[in-house]
Amino acid sequence: MRNVLEIFRERGFVERTTDDEGLQEALEAPIACYIGFDPTAPSLHAGSLEPIMSLMHMQRCGHRPIVLVGGGTGLVGDPSGKTEMRRVMTGREVEENAAALKSQLARYLDFGEGKAHLVNNADWLCELKYIEFLRDVGRHFSVNRMLTAESYRQRLEQESGLNFIEFNYMLLQAYDFWHLYKHHGCTLQMGGADQWGNICAGIDLTRRLGGGAVYGITFPLLTTRSGAKMGKTARGAVWLDPERTSPYDFYQYWINTEDEDVERFLALFTFLPESPTARRPRPRPGKQRRVSSVPEIGQAPPQNRGRARFPPVTSSSNGCRRAFRPGNFWRKWAFARPAQRPAG
Repeated sequence: MRNVLEIFRERGFVERTTDDEGLQEALEAPIACYIGFDPTAPSLHAGSLEPIMSLMHMQRCGHRPIVLVGGGTGLVGDPSGKTEMRRVMTGREVEENAAALKSQLARYLDFGEGKAHLVNNADWLCELKYIEFLRDVGRHFSVNRMLTAESYRQRLEQESGLNFIEFNYMLLQAYDFWHLYKHHGCTLQMGGADQWGNICAGIDLTRRLGGGAVYGITFPLLTTRSGAKMGKTARGAVWLDPERTSPYDFYQYWINTEDEDVERFLALFTFLPESPTARRPRPRPGKQRRVSSVPEIGQAPPQNRGRARFPPVTSSSNGCRRAFRPGNFWRKWAFARPAQRPAG
């Protein structure tokens, strides 16, 4: 079986790694890795598909994904990539959102015995005692070094600044990595490019607390060729929950992908071979080319996930398989005027 790091590089997942050579060697054998998802809403959005797909690749290559739902860190709010403080959420909101995300993520990964594992960091963070945490964990962090992190530096340049509760976020996420290393044998954390400082902090804390070698990978910030952030439209986020973004709107989002982005998105969001367009007939121009690509992002039903070439991105997450059945139904829908669209 191929090393998953090679697959990540070929498909465009890798922005940076903390120890390229060591990580390559570590991934020759099965390891446990994790990605955290903050429960700021009761659904993930299209931009979350990049980390989700990375976990699916890890599982397909024999590794054990750990999905961390940030029920504890969600009470604080991650300042990374934000120009102002997040709205402070109530404990009940965070708990309800965390439960919804657990159900949603279970559609992508196999959480069977000995396979993927799902945890909520509220289970250990909310039990910490403040003075003991400062003494045992806080003493390992240099404020000078923390202030060099891009996520903090950007906020300090804003008029709103950075408040104390947000300043503590790096310590909490670093502690998550240590906890998962200690209790689940997790040696790899992955996340978006804005998580580099937090991932490095977790690696350093694990080393200082007597842990072994651990690693980090960050993914590039996904934008379209026009510069728009992946998963965002003029009307807001493109949600994976069909109650928040209809299957039709979700499908249209992918159809309207710019031609220049199609091959890159196929590499990131499907299990097609690394050069998908090289094996295809010359694409038809304009919209037909996009329409012919979109169904392959998500026509595989969940029960066939193990042998399917494509992940259940549209079918499993957003109900598009109900709205766009196999055959020519999706073509009729895409090209028909609204009044002529067949009923789902």
